[in-house]
Amino acid sequence: MTERNASRPGHLSSDKNEPVPTTTSSRSKIWRFTPVVVVFAGLALGYAFGLQDYLSLAFLAEQRQALRAYVDANFLWSAMLFLGIYIAAVAFSFPAASVLTIFGGFLFGWMVGGALVAVGATVGASILFLATRSAFGSFLRHRVDGVVKKLADGFRENAFGYLFVIRLAPVFPFFVVNIAAALFDISLGRFFAATFFGILPGTFAYAYLGQGVDSVLLAAQESGQEAKISDLVTPEITLAFFALALVALIPTVVRQIRKRGASR
Repeated sequence: MTERNASRPGHLSSDKNEPVPTTTSSRSKIWRFTPVVVVFAGLALGYAFGLQDYLSLAFLAEQRQALRAYVDANFLWSAMLFLGIYIAAVAFSFPAASVLTIFGGFLFGWMVGGALVAVGATVGASILFLATRSAFGSFLRHRVDGVVKKLADGFRENAFGYLFVIRLAPVFPFFVVNIAAALFDISLGRFFAATFFGILPGTFAYAYLGQGVDSVLLAAQESGQEAKISDLVTPEITLAFFALALVALIPTVVRQIRKRGASR
């Protein structure tokens, strides 16, 4: 009976030193990368269906009257639809955050539009963050050392402060920060809070610009040129973002100086 059972594939052997075949680890690796595959597939499908042509100021210029009329007639449904589109665009890393924020301000006003964008951007970013962390979350912890490891540890210890500053001054693309934060093993709670509060100034600023985008679109049409986001964003607004980021960075810098002084 023992010999017969031992000869069966996958059966537990009486010899403790004999390895037991299993497919659990391989299956877990496959499932670990599934969310990232879904993100890439969604991004590819978006481009395949030409969504980039609809998420543009040119489309807004052509359809602004029809879009605003639809929103006025179906405000609640339009708000939920816009929120879902924004979440999907950010989760799939579709490069349309700035344009969609302007859409939100134009269609719903700077206050409601800004609120919808803040929620949609934060939820979408968190989805991408979790997808990246499930696939590559332990990459830096297991494969880096020296200066990079110290940087990762420092970033992890002051995750909220660093992320908050980066969100205030959008120097890096939004999706890049979402992915990079996952590689540094930051908790979801800190990521969510830093993202939500960090993007508020820029979100409402862009939504406010969107509220008055009608005149810019009309001017672009009269001149026969396509409207661009650079036509709306002034150097003063950009400098204001950087000033906010510098002010927000002060507590983190002071904390690091005190920490180094105490360790000496």
